[in-house]
Amino acid sequence: MQSFRTELENPLVERDIVELEKKIQEFREGKIPDEKFRSLRLARGIYGQRQPGVQMVRIKLPYGKMTFAQWKRIASVSDEFATGNLHLTTRQDIQIHFVSLDRTPELWSLLEQDDITIREACGNTVRNVTASDIAGIDIDEPFDVTPYAHAVFEYFLRKPVGQEMGRKFKIALSSSEKDTALAFMHDVGVIPRIKEIDGKQVRGFKVVVGGGLGAQPHLAITTHEFLEEDLLLPYIETLLRVFDRNGERSSRNKARLKFLIRQIGIDAFNELVKAEQIAVTDQRVKIDTQRFESVSLPTAILPNEKITIKNPLQFEIWKKTNVRKQKQDGYYLAYVRVPNGNISTDTSRRLIEKLQSVIADDVRVTIDQNLQFRYIKPEHLEYVYSVLEAEGFAAPGYGSAADIVSCPGTDTCNLGISNSTELALVLSKLIEDEFPEFLQRDDIAIRISGCMNSCGQHGIGTIGFHGSSMKVTGKVIPAVQVLIGGGVLGGGEGRVANKVIKLPSKRGPDILRYLLNDFKTNGINNESYLDYTFRKGEKYFYDLLKPLADTSTLLAEDFIDWGKEVSFVTAIGVGECAGVVIDLVATLILEGSEKISLAAESITNKAYADSIYHSYAAFINTAKALLLNQGVHCNTQTGILKDFDTHFTETGLYTANPSFKELVLQINKHEPSEEFALSYLEQAKEFIAFANSYKGQIAGTLV
Repeated sequence: MQSFRTELENPLVERDIVELEKKIQEFREGKIPDEKFRSLRLARGIYGQRQPGVQMVRIKLPYGKMTFAQWKRIASVSDEFATGNLHLTTRQDIQIHFVSLDRTPELWSLLEQDDITIREACGNTVRNVTASDIAGIDIDEPFDVTPYAHAVFEYFLRKPVGQEMGRKFKIALSSSEKDTALAFMHDVGVIPRIKEIDGKQVRGFKVVVGGGLGAQPHLAITTHEFLEEDLLLPYIETLLRVFDRNGERSSRNKARLKFLIRQIGIDAFNELVKAEQIAVTDQRVKIDTQRFESVSLPTAILPNEKITIKNPLQFEIWKKTNVRKQKQDGYYLAYVRVPNGNISTDTSRRLIEKLQSVIADDVRVTIDQNLQFRYIKPEHLEYVYSVLEAEGFAAPGYGSAADIVSCPGTDTCNLGISNSTELALVLSKLIEDEFPEFLQRDDIAIRISGCMNSCGQHGIGTIGFHGSSMKVTGKVIPAVQVLIGGGVLGGGEGRVANKVIKLPSKRGPDILRYLLNDFKTNGINNESYLDYTFRKGEKYFYDLLKPLADTSTLLAEDFIDWGKEVSFVTAIGVGECAGVVIDLVATLILEGSEKISLAAESITNKAYADSIYHSYAAFINTAKALLLNQGVHCNTQTGILKDFDTHFTETGLYTANPSFKELVLQINKHEPSEEFALSYLEQAKEFIAFANSYKGQIAGTLV
């Protein structure tokens, strides 16, 4: 592996990239176990693909924003290191595929030259912070949530509490009560509100917690109808601290925040959160909103060329479905439908070149895998459309049934059971060809996932599909589980779709025909499809689709998945979407030592809260290693504290403190001062010294 030299001004980023290169080298030499290395690379946005020997790299775009320079940089990186394709995700990230692991440090360093990171884009971390794509230009917004979304991103990037949790943690900020960021399905979702307090208009947020999709969806629960703006970051930090300490760590299927809340109840959870308040980094954090108030407006100078539109009728439909007024007078935004979220680097560069004079230097990746352009003058819409039409991206029907969300499925994901991307394209074309009237409706959201984990968000689709399989006459065929009735209710509330019936994948077009024709026939005037599904009920749709379950009429093509040429075979690998649980003693020994060094360094940098958390992690990792050496397995950090007292303190093996649990849990009894940080670090060092001298000494040396 050949090293390279970075040219970055940020020493933290520089060290991150150099460390990644070093760890890759150590992994190649067999010095780091695969489990440990997997966790490390995932936290740096490097994800294993279905295809062996190559990686997917996830590029983190807070609230989906990218400048022209950033878009160009991502395109050039994809050309050099990947396939020349950019995949837009429902988390407002961009993914590139088929990347060599050894080249990822160089790739990262190039991205950082335009202030783009891959840090914490995967793994058991605080994932990309998403927000409504119309934030800042939304007619309905009480104020712009963009500065707050950016502050959340900056505040928790590299923060110790969010680096090695039991599972991922997702945060979303909606711009209004319409909840266009889907707050209700996130670990933390916020909606802006203004409240009059002592005669003054005060900004704040409705806060909901514990939402999530996956195989067991859970709607978020309201904890605050109004939380003042300066309390937002401290409150999220308390949530992370509680989740990190009490969340499940052995069974990844039960390790999201929603399961902790379900297990102990929201009242007990809120008490744990309250107990952490004294120990957070800051009790209040004032967020600077002024740096987001200036807008880089386009020059509004059109290129000196004739505007040609091939399909004037479609242009008129496009204006109705893909264009919206902004709250700023005289400006419009335009949405670009991007099928399956895939757009080439060549197309990206041409769009930038041709449109940069008539759209703002602020392009948004949306949560439905599309693009949004803003600050367009009405007289320039025709030109914008002509450019999109020439590139094949002028399809009308943004937000309609034809605008289908899908995950990569079996194209690249280890967990994919059946193909989702080709099915999405087939269904989208069916709607355009057979049901064009639905292009001008926005009340039907079709969402497709390659498996039950809901990366395509099938669980909140008004019509959802997730990949599966069926056995027919001794053979396995690709199938889809059909779900009906999910959606957004507004105000931080939503509805999870009902599982209705499992059917052969190749009958997907007929499934959609049945559903849409039924709605056309039986829907009441002005009734939304979501209301229709609620009125009719789950059994109605089961009976409607039951005729399609007859497998006696299967054709040879039904045994072949969408987009494939050979008979279907289930080939599910090991997923990495939530990282891994590491129980190796040697790994924990190494981590205990690393945390002590980081704690000391944080004190030098006056980051006392960070130092305290590093010392806490040193306690936890070392205690876990000692317990594992005795064959004791724990599934939470609080369990480690309890079990250590049971197996070491109460048996007389550890006598330095009457309670190891109380020693460690000083972390939430003190404000993060220099005095306490120094004291806590010394206590952590003493505990590691005890571990070194322990007669049943574990393999290796702790320091």
